[in-house]
Amino acid sequence: MKSKLTLLLMCITLASFAQQKQFNQPLADSLAKWVVVDQIAAKVPEGVYKEWPREKWDKFKDSVFASHQQLLETIFKKYGYPGFDQVGKTGSNNFWLMVQHCDKWPAFQQQVLEAMKPEVLKKNADAKNFAYLTDRVNLNTGKKQVYGTQMTYNTKLCQAIPRPLADSANVNQRRYQVGLGAIEEYQNQMSEMHFEMNKDVYQKQGITQPKLVPVPAKPAT
Repeated sequence: MKSKLTLLLMCITLASFAQQKQFNQPLADSLAKWVVVDQIAAKVPEGVYKEWPREKWDKFKDSVFASHQQLLETIFKKYGYPGFDQVGKTGSNNFWLMVQHCDKWPAFQQQVLEAMKPEVLKKNADAKNFAYLTDRVNLNTGKKQVYGTQMTYNTKLCQAIPRPLADSANVNQRRYQVGLGAIEEYQNQMSEMHFEMNKDVYQKQGITQPKLVPVPAKPAT
């Protein structure tokens, strides 16, 4: 009886392991390589790229995002959303970050978002990343954002302003639920970053610092 019970437990354990995704190091390595190029294209031109004409830079960006979208879609069709168990936290973050920049393919972003949700619930994907992609998908499909992660800028004041936001009165509650800080704190961070990236332009306009907003205290839990 004891031997039969032991055999049964072993079978259950093996079946459980068989259902789990194996860590895919080659995939994690590929994502790490691609995201380096993605970040070059996503940011303000630096180094040799700073000397490129605007038309050449725009073509480079479009080419990077288009080629990456095809690679990401191939991965998604084969593996689904690559979570922590399959490519680690860094690899999963790299996949999400590149999907964020697939704005010309909102249907693909939507598919990834839907597949990401159950992984977040299983704590196999980052809830904060889910919030960012939710807002990106909503804005790219004509809806209002939910978490206030996407900003535009008042260049007369150097101040970050949330793009169209649903139920703005309760946005911080939603942000806290996924591990994000207050939207006011995020606005100030983005305002400061925007100022540093455009410091010369703003100083010529007589603006010496970004316009910040008061940050509310986080409610006690």
